[in-house]
Formats: sequence, structure tokens, C-alpha cells
Amino acid sequence: MSDAERAGGLPVEGVPAERVLDEIRGLRALDRPTHGGRLFAYVYDPGVAGLDELAQAAYAESAHVNGLDPTAFPSLLAMENALVGAAAGLLGGGPGTSAPDVVGSVTSGGTESLILAVKAARDARPELTEPRLVVPVSAHAAFAKAAHYLGVALDPVAVDPVTLRPAVQDVAAAIRPETVLVACSAPAYAHGVVDPVAQIAAVAAAAGVRCHVDACFGGWTLPWLRRLGAPVPPFDFAVDGVTSISVDLHKYAYAPKGVSVLLHRNAALRAPQFFAYADWPGYTMVNPVIASTRSGGPIAAAYATLRHLGEDGYLELARRTRDAVTGLADAVRGTDGLRLMAEPESTVVCFTADDPGLDLFVLVDELTARGWHTQPQLSYAGLPASVHLTVTAAVAPRVVEFAPALAEAVAATRAAGPVVLPPELLALAGTLTPEALTPELIAGLAAGLGLGAGAGDTDGPAAPVPDRMAVVNTLLDAAPVRLRERLLTEFVSLLQRPAW
Repeated sequence: MSDAERAGGLPVEGVPAERVLDEIRGLRALDRPTHGGRLFAYVYDPGVAGLDELAQAAYAESAHVNGLDPTAFPSLLAMENALVGAAAGLLGGGPGTSAPDVVGSVTSGGTESLILAVKAARDARPELTEPRLVVPVSAHAAFAKAAHYLGVALDPVAVDPVTLRPAVQDVAAAIRPETVLVACSAPAYAHGVVDPVAQIAAVAAAAGVRCHVDACFGGWTLPWLRRLGAPVPPFDFAVDGVTSISVDLHKYAYAPKGVSVLLHRNAALRAPQFFAYADWPGYTMVNPVIASTRSGGPIAAAYATLRHLGEDGYLELARRTRDAVTGLADAVRGTDGLRLMAEPESTVVCFTADDPGLDLFVLVDELTARGWHTQPQLSYAGLPASVHLTVTAAVAPRVVEFAPALAEAVAATRAAGPVVLPPELLALAGTLTPEALTPELIAGLAAGLGLGAGAGDTDGPAAPVPDRMAVVNTLLDAAPVRLRERLLTEFVSLLQRPAW
């Protein structure tokens, strides 16, 4: 970039379109691959030819449409209503069901859906000065974010270390007069197990409390897997006591980011979700979701994706995904020193190590070196560290390659041996408090680990994250939860700095 192009972060003269696209392509080359079936987190690839091009074209058609006012842009209203209807019909709602009056809203993602579910429950009880939210510890962290943002106290319920589910009696015991919402997962992201939704919804209903099912991850897969014969337990609006459900269309509906749907059993339950304000001289603001201005691009892309794939398409994608899950789980079972955290129930394969000589964080690095990008999960409350695989339909053709790659990676991991932190660093991780951390200490620690820019380096972007993260993950695993949070917060802060 020339000096002339550095002024104010923008070029003095406009850059030709093709050159701009070349710059973006060059930056994208640094990313993990979003297609090809070797990335087991963050993205969802169906491996369907032409689907990307269709979604991109639909996105372009509606990118500048604004969801702020549905009366000005009825096209967007029609597509949102179609998406909500599709999700409701798949999840036990609509005409002829026990939940004929289901309504919903399209949001930007699962986190927004969960925040709004908590908001609707909180605002439905305005008489409570200290509202509370009951969730299993395995529930998505977005519930904690919702509680933090909305001033709701969080009451976490432990999960059994074997079943990875909460005991229903523990959920019932956690409900108080101030509880506004009880939540459960179908499935929980970390290990892919489905909570006992019917029983949890029953105890919530008995206490007169709403029950939200976080099906962001599984809501668009479990119904198809059930049609394929999988023993999927009841989890949707067919369950009495379930008052709201969230499902992400940018996960297993394979729409581009970011589109989620939040469903309520009826309009009265949804009503507190809205925000309206007329006490100013401008237009009256009425928002069903958090954002006011919303691009129609993601919604149109999701609409095009669902219309194009149809029921038969999603059923076939679920079949491929199921077969891929079976193959990956077999590979884990056939590898000495590894064991499944749970038998797969949905689209997750999660495993841990029984052999102390087999360092999972080193194994993740070895798999990455072989082109397989997995997600390490740190130990928590008696649950061991684990490796998470989100499995999509695009993985199916690559499954035959995974078992030998896993065997090679395990052999290399054994040869390398476990990560051993210096005693002084281990002691620091065990005794340092979040309050004792300073920006200088964080920057020095990050630089010593090869992460980001060093202390005092403010010119230019932070250094790239190293390919091997075993030492970093081992340090984080040794740190208490609150220190872990602070370390990662400060590290991300180091990464996010202006590029002049």
C-alpha cells in the first residue's frame, strides 16, 4: 500500500475494482478452508454444486433492502415469513399440530435468538427486580452473554460426567420464584448430546416458568435424522411446556451467515420481545429483534437456499452427514488411547484421550498439520479436555481419509510427548488473579508465546497466530476459568488494532 493510500486508512484515489478483489482474495488465503470437508467448526458446507452461486445471487438481489420497515419492503417480509413458517413446520408447529399459533422472527444468528428469548421471558415478568435464568452448564455460552447484557442472574446446573446431561431433579431444584426462563439444548454444542427436554419442560411448566429449547445447532438436523430412523427424543413444540425454540439456518440449513429463527408458541409469548419507541420527533421505532436496520441479503440467500434444496435435498444431506458421523466415530473407536465423550446422537463427534502420554492439544496441532482442522475444548468442572468435530455433508467423501490421518497424527503426538509448561509459568497460571493482569504483562506473555504484537508495538496489525497452539491451549487449560476469560479477552484486544 502506497503512502497516498495510507491517509486516514483510505486511499486518496479510488482503487480499481479488480485490484480490490485481488486484495480480498489475498487476505482470504490466510483463512481456514470453508469448503472441502476438512474444517470441523465454524462453517457448514453441504458440498452441493451451484448452491454458493445461487445464494450469492439472491444475496445481491436484496443486499440493499432494509428490514427496518416491512411496509416499505414487503419482499423481505414475505421471505422472513416463509423462513419462519418452514422452521415452525419442521419443529412441530403450525396448522394441525399441538402448537398451531406459532410465530417467529428472523435474527442475525443464534446468539441474538437466545438473547431475545431471555429478553422476552424477563420482560414478561416486570414485577421481578432480580430475574433469574436456569441453564445446564453445557448450554451455549450465549445464555451467559444474554444474562450479562440483560441483568439476569444465571443459575447453572451441573451435568453428569458420564451422560453429559443435567439431572431433571437438579433443574427443578434450581427453579426459584424469580426464575423467568429455564433453558435446555437439542443438542448441546460441546458434546452433541440432547438434553431431557420433555422432562425439563415439564418441571418448568409445573413451576409456571417458560422453557426455551436451544436448537440452534440441531433444529435443522434432528427432524431429518428422525425421518431416517434415528431415535431422536422429543424436543420441539410437540412437547408440552416448550414455549420457544431457536434454530440457525446458517448451520444445517446451509444458508450463508447470518440467519437464525426464534420461534414462540404464540404471539402473546413473543410480545415482550419487541421494542417500540415514539417519544422523540422522528419516526416511531418498532423492532422485533435487536437490530433496526437489517440487510435483506442474508434473508434472501437463506430463502433461496431452502427453496432450492427442499425436503428431499435436506433429507439426503442428513443421510450423508449421518454416514460421515458414523465413519468418524468408528475411526476414533479404532484408535488406541482415544475414546468418544458420548455416542453420537446428532452431527457431533467428540473425543478425549485416556492415555496420559497422548496430549490432545498436540494431537490437534498434528491433525492441523495434515490438513484437518478440529476444535480443541478445554477441561471444565471435572470434564476432560476434548476434541470437537462438527460434521457436515461435505465431510462424507473425506471420511475414508480421516482414519489413517488420525493414526498418523496420534503416532506423531506420542513421539512428541505432552507439552510441559515451565514451572514458573504453571505457578503463575494457578495463582495469578484476573485483577492482577496488566496490559504490559499480557503483551509480554503473548509475545513470549508467539502470539500477536509485543508490548509497545502499536504500528501495524498484530502478528499472525502461530500454526501450533498446544502450548497456548495447555496454559489456558491450567488457568482458572476467570483468568482464562481475561487472558483471551486481552489477547483478542491485542489482535484487534487499527491497520494504518
